[in-house]
Amino acid sequence: MDWDKLQYFLFVARHGTLARAGSALHVDATTVSRRVSALETALGQTLFERAPTGFVLTAAGRALVPHAEAMAAAAARIHSREGESGLSGQLRVSVSEGFGNSFIAPRLAGFVAAHPELEIDLVASSGFLDPSRREADMAVLLARPRKGPLITRKLSDYSLGLYAPAARPDWQATAAAGPLSRANIPVIGYMPDILYAPELDYLGEIEPGLRAGVRSSSILAQRRMIAGGAGVGVLPCFLAADDPALVRVRPDQLIARAFWLALHRDVAPQPRIRAFIDWLDAEVRDSRGLLVPG
Repeated sequence: MDWDKLQYFLFVARHGTLARAGSALHVDATTVSRRVSALETALGQTLFERAPTGFVLTAAGRALVPHAEAMAAAAARIHSREGESGLSGQLRVSVSEGFGNSFIAPRLAGFVAAHPELEIDLVASSGFLDPSRREADMAVLLARPRKGPLITRKLSDYSLGLYAPAARPDWQATAAAGPLSRANIPVIGYMPDILYAPELDYLGEIEPGLRAGVRSSSILAQRRMIAGGAGVGVLPCFLAADDPALVRVRPDQLIARAFWLALHRDVAPQPRIRAFIDWLDAEVRDSRGLLVPG
């Protein structure tokens, strides 16, 4: 019997709703619903009655619970043996350049200290490895993937704003007062023909038709260009907030985006995967004001 589907059944049986089961499994309710429906199809039985208050076990569901509990106990024994000597093995995480370098990397020391036997590959670049092809254990993406044997859920919202060099108060005043397209200020941004994600095409949300005249495929390079006085541009707030060389102009104008967590469903039960997701969730929760100012 497929433990991947069975554990979703067991968590719904224990928690009573898709939302609570998904929270315990670190996935969204839609994923839980699909796994339970797939198990019912595979068995040819209805395991739950869908009631207004939640999911209620049918007779077939009640008969399946002891078998699921036995498999869960066996899995727990395996995991406990792995945990006796601490987490080990390789953990490869693919993230965007800005989030990986400016958010995860500076906070990683605590996780590394807690799990010294774990090999951690943080692939922070302009582009992503594909968890569905097992290129990485998990990825933090700019959009929710729609295909592949993946478990996905939103990790966090985040905001972007318009930034100018702190050394150019004249640019700050001009950018705040009127259209950039009419101002004699260089605009910094991505190269539109090699955007690695459509979510990065956001200059039009600052002003319709706005184009960058100074471009880079790297958000870290764009940050340095703006801080160094080459122009004004859009940056994630978590990337720019602590840089004294940058000033956010038009503080009421924010661009909303989200990070999505995706991992291959085969690796989801592994202790090292669970440990990293728990750690990352805590870091994101503690940094809510940085990711989404105001």
